[in-house]
Amino acid sequence: MTHPTPPRARICPACDGFASAAITLGGRDRHGHLRTITAHCPTCHGTGTAPARRTREGARA
Repeated sequence: MTHPTPPRARICPACDGFASAAITLGGRDRHGHLRTITAHCPTCHGTGTAPARRTREGARA
């Protein structure tokens, strides 16, 4: 008996699932901490997943 295959992951095509990145601003603050900002993927808004595609009724697979 065959098992059903799980649905494929909905990975964002723009960032390939790496939705956020820490970017250094260069230098350190007065406490010695590295100054960074977080940049999020504009397509998936930092989630790493894409919305599920809607299938048209009557469309062939």
